[in-house]
Amino acid sequence: MRIPFPLLKAEFKRVLLSLDFTDDKADKCAVIFAENSRDGIYTHGLNRFPFFVQHVKDGLVKPDNQPNRQAGFGAMEQWNGNLGPGMLNARFCMDRAIQLASDNGIGCVALKNTNHWMRGGTYGWQAANAGYIGLCFTNTIANLPPWGGLEPRLGNNPLVIAVPRKDGHVVLDMAISQYSLGKLKQYENSNEPLPLPGGYDSEGNLSTNPAAILGAKRLLPIGFWKGSGLALVLDLLATVLSGGNSTARITESGADSGISQVFICIKPANDQQTATLIEEIIAYTKTSTPEQEGGTISYPGENTLKTRERNLSEGVLVDERIWDVVRGL
Repeated sequence: MRIPFPLLKAEFKRVLLSLDFTDDKADKCAVIFAENSRDGIYTHGLNRFPFFVQHVKDGLVKPDNQPNRQAGFGAMEQWNGNLGPGMLNARFCMDRAIQLASDNGIGCVALKNTNHWMRGGTYGWQAANAGYIGLCFTNTIANLPPWGGLEPRLGNNPLVIAVPRKDGHVVLDMAISQYSLGKLKQYENSNEPLPLPGGYDSEGNLSTNPAAILGAKRLLPIGFWKGSGLALVLDLLATVLSGGNSTARITESGADSGISQVFICIKPANDQQTATLIEEIIAYTKTSTPEQEGGTISYPGENTLKTRERNLSEGVLVDERIWDVVRGL
């Protein structure tokens, strides 16, 4: 089922206004949710919206709260999100990192006591659209076992790296598991197997069954032990730089709230030599022979642009069941 982008945004805004969001905040949040679905990240657009609404109703997200500066030194600042809407806190902090990079060449903003930012790539696109290299990451509640372990002790801590480019920004937005938790639930809801193993079942076997993986709570880290190590150091950095909660403390609270995030911006040389180097790297990558006949090699973010164009022209693809849920809110 496809619906026009403006209708999707309007429906999100309607619900948020009923939850006592101001018109401005409701509009900004609605845009982010709608753009996530527009870009094909359905797990953090329409599909995630009912969970966000529930977090607001449960008091985990405070619609009226604003971030405030805690400390700063040079090109680095610490902010407290005060449990405000995670996507608005994240947008604010990336904007602040851009301002710091404009003045210093680099800017780093560490944020504590915030909420889920939905699609991390949103803030990579934000930096790249402003002409800056962006890097951001977050910790989460424990939902990923460390390598060699059975129980979740690591956050599936997303990492985003964005590089501005005239003909389409390069934006890497990845979870630390082979498939994000949202993607596993999407496959489960569609009753489809995963294209590749995404975790272990209750008997310890690698599996393409999303329900079995979710039941066992044993997602597969990217790169096996390397992904496990990456998840750990991202939690360390987010916690230490922000002075906020670690994955352990977030998990003890029982809710994916009060989390810690980092936003870094770098001002690149805005010259032809830089643009030429970027094109050289992308062009060389694309010279690899596709594995399958008729296949193509894509850089991170390229398929997002294609999906965006199609969804804007044909209507945004939505899960009809979840759309009905949102319309009933």
